[in-house]
Amino acid sequence: MFETGGELGLREISRRKPIIKNRIELHIEQRVISFATGNPAFGQVRVSNELKKEGVFISPAGVRRVWLRNELETFKKRLKALEAKAAREGLVLTEAQVAALEKAKEEKVSKGEIETCHPGYLGAQDTSHVGNIKGVGRIYQQTFIDTYAKVAAVKLYDRKVALVAADMLNDRVIPMCDQYGIPLMRILPDRGTEYCGAREHHEYQLYLAIENIDHTKTKAKSPQTNGICERFHRTMQEEFYATAFRKKIYTTIEQLQQDVDIWLQYYNNERPHSGRYCFGKTPMQTWRESIHLAKEKMLDTLNENFVSLQLSGEVETGSAGEQPVSNNPTGWNGRGGENTPLFPFGYSGH
Repeated sequence: MFETGGELGLREISRRKPIIKNRIELHIEQRVISFATGNPAFGQVRVSNELKKEGVFISPAGVRRVWLRNELETFKKRLKALEAKAAREGLVLTEAQVAALEKAKEEKVSKGEIETCHPGYLGAQDTSHVGNIKGVGRIYQQTFIDTYAKVAAVKLYDRKVALVAADMLNDRVIPMCDQYGIPLMRILPDRGTEYCGAREHHEYQLYLAIENIDHTKTKAKSPQTNGICERFHRTMQEEFYATAFRKKIYTTIEQLQQDVDIWLQYYNNERPHSGRYCFGKTPMQTWRESIHLAKEKMLDTLNENFVSLQLSGEVETGSAGEQPVSNNPTGWNGRGGENTPLFPFGYSGH
């Protein structure tokens, strides 16, 4: 083009012109950039929701466009921007910690959505290896997530056996369900030895039998079946552990558990969730607003809707006067009789 037209041949001749009036305002773009470098693990939907709480309104697509203009569209690029910012401000990051953050795993693809009806209908439980603490050894995390409201509970241990899996339910999960008056109906762990075994000599199976909790196993060699826990472990690794181990040196499990509990308070009560039934609300907000769905299907609640007949103490006779109709009815609704239905309104217990 230069040989044929000279310098004029290199002139931009496209008629396409940028529409400046539709461009995102400068102060919003700068806030998106600073938020991306401060929280590289957040996706575009999460960033949009978090900025709305600050009064900065920008769509997820707008966040994506800002990232593309500033080369921040991937987690790895945002992580490098954070590293450069930390170097300018004098923060020191070890290579092992940076390598741990840069180790991006392919997102596990869930094959199908877990069917759940209300809080307490199905809980997912899993074990995760957190890391090693000098003087303590390996640290394992017991995770429980309600598949409807996405409320999470976490407790740390120094081993992975059936006893600690049962202790997790007894210490964190069952008290939470009892507080709101709903039972935990079913549990979905993987096929690890801490969850599967003979009921007679397996602490976890025995505890499920005592609490009357049904046990559903995941499909063999398919971690996607329990993908809700796997995704939570990745979220917790990127948003909590990756930064917590940079800021503080832990010497006991109790110290780490205290910080885990603080982060869980934020996760359950402040962090917007984009789950199927959350619609951008926090997990605890979804839990409280859907408690009535669980109580509507409880037998005790159904029995309260039955109308009992008031006894007058008089012996009524039948139409022909040959025998009394009822003097001490023992039926399910005061009408007596042997063929009274066990479940009213067509309820079959499922």
